[in-house]
Amino acid sequence: MRKILLILVTFSLFLVAGGMQKNMKNYRAVPMKKAQILQKGPGKMFCKVCGMTLPMFYRTNHAAKVDGKVHQYCSMHCMVEEAVKNGGDPVDPQVVDNTTLKFINANNAYYVVGSKKPGTMSMVSKYAFGTKSAAQAFAKKFGGKIMRYAKLEKMVKKNLKKEIAGIRKKQAKMAKMGKMIYNKMCKVTKKRFKNPAMAKIYIKEHALCGKIKGKKFQAVALYLTGR
Repeated sequence: MRKILLILVTFSLFLVAGGMQKNMKNYRAVPMKKAQILQKGPGKMFCKVCGMTLPMFYRTNHAAKVDGKVHQYCSMHCMVEEAVKNGGDPVDPQVVDNTTLKFINANNAYYVVGSKKPGTMSMVSKYAFGTKSAAQAFAKKFGGKIMRYAKLEKMVKKNLKKEIAGIRKKQAKMAKMGKMIYNKMCKVTKKRFKNPAMAKIYIKEHALCGKIKGKKFQAVALYLTGR
């Protein structure tokens, strides 16, 4: 009896938490029509590293060139992660200006680091602005320290391994949920993918899981990458 009661209470809390999360405004998100998508191809709406949907984290979006092509990312973390894996630094880095919602040269941006607003792929938030005055106004309201790109990139690199380890733990938990969703909603496939973005492209193109979207979509993509 106690076990049944505990399960019911846990399930109720899950539903309440889910409802609260659904009703919470995602500060980082912008409407699809306001998001500037620089990369091309069937997976253009997804971060090249983690697979997250770019407009949902648009205020922290970055972009850089990889083998001459523009890759767009949900965060500075993902941009630097791909560059480090390729043995170098981000090439022609760009970032979304939180004033205009357009991409600007990251080297010209003023970042507010560690504000009260949520971070993306990092516990430490990073929001960029085209002018110092705009960054100062944001920092005055939400806290944080103003930094330039070169110094911030070094900081991100220094913390990269630790942050990746933390992210992988969270992704592993989400992938377990993805397996359950996959078994319930999706057609069987033996394919496994290099990263979540590639998995999402396949899921979408082959209608593998019907009209799946949001966190369920991300969870199944993580499962199909073996994370």
